[in-house]
Amino acid sequence: MQQNHDVAILVVAAGRGVRAGGGDLPKQYRPLAGRSVLAHTLEGLAEGLPAARILPVIHRDDETLFATTRAELSDAALRQLAAPVFGGATRQESVRSGLEALAGAGDAPEIVLIHDAARPFCSPALIMRAVQAARDKLAAIPGILLTDTVKQIDLGGPDDSLIVATPARQSLRAVQTPQAFRFNLILAGHRQAAENGATDLTDDAAIIEWMGGKVHIFEGDRNNMKITTPDDFATAESRLLSDLPDIRTGQGYDVHALGEGDHVWLGGVKIAHDRGLIGHSDADVLSHAITDALFGALAEGDIGSHFPPSDPQWKGADSSIFLRVAAQRVRERGGMIAHIDATVVCERPKVGPHRDAIRTRLAEITGCSLDRIAVKATTSEKLGFTGREEGIAALALATVRLPL
Repeated sequence: MQQNHDVAILVVAAGRGVRAGGGDLPKQYRPLAGRSVLAHTLEGLAEGLPAARILPVIHRDDETLFATTRAELSDAALRQLAAPVFGGATRQESVRSGLEALAGAGDAPEIVLIHDAARPFCSPALIMRAVQAARDKLAAIPGILLTDTVKQIDLGGPDDSLIVATPARQSLRAVQTPQAFRFNLILAGHRQAAENGATDLTDDAAIIEWMGGKVHIFEGDRNNMKITTPDDFATAESRLLSDLPDIRTGQGYDVHALGEGDHVWLGGVKIAHDRGLIGHSDADVLSHAITDALFGALAEGDIGSHFPPSDPQWKGADSSIFLRVAAQRVRERGGMIAHIDATVVCERPKVGPHRDAIRTRLAEITGCSLDRIAVKATTSEKLGFTGREEGIAALALATVRLPL
């Protein structure tokens, strides 16, 4: 097999995914076992073809959602990821936008794989079959044998329950992505289709067929499911969690003294106050406790061993840096953050009015879905150093799931 520097993977992620449920959130950004569907897809593609360029095509309204997905990816995947381009009103327009972006980058690839964002189980073996098929056949798509008998019904007639034909299933295939092409061939096809008003072609193979070209089938993968319905989400999450059977819990505790200042940082949120927390960094006691809990769950020391207070580079540092690194370590070990439960102990400021903002910010930093972040607050009934308002304490529990 040749090196993969001449291969690009175009990921179509501009759809709305209304059949999957989830309200207004497009299905590719819905949480699935701790990360968005799109994050799982991008991570799997990067692992399957480590030298390929990966170009996401997203909806113009989804830049913020995509930024959150980026935060969920490993450093290795981020190195392969190109800046996203905006798609169009149809899948066909979105693919053409991605192809044109690759063509305009100055070093167009020899091979392009075109993959749906909602297929997060694309295996390395399937990816390599796709690359080889494009090299050998110019245009090829993965397909799987049908196990059920297929019936054709009289959809346009007076009785749409009437069976009119039984195609021989031996000659039929259910097709998947990634679909694989020589880049110049599929780019020319999309350009010709657009110029001639052929805008209703259902997949990229249909573009080549419309041109009169030949498209070949290579072996697909039954595990390469497409997430379309709410039931698909349940199935996919069950599969992902079954791969992470090592469940661990870590605890974290931190204290910072109150001194002069006009604000405190809690969970990455700046809260106005008549005093400030004192520390080598920004003294975000809540973020520090959660960071320690994550490192504890991984048995990888504590925040001080990773970010020593004796190191001047951390003077006044934003504590989201520490927390983001801890969350990234979970992902680098192939795991997920299942839940974070944290408590702030102080008389003032009141945390309740800021709870939702803190949870949202912690979700952004850690790459977790909001429903996996719990933040509570309590006083110490005027007892102890927190009761005397000499400082603020925070406690945290983090549950992570890892592969064995």
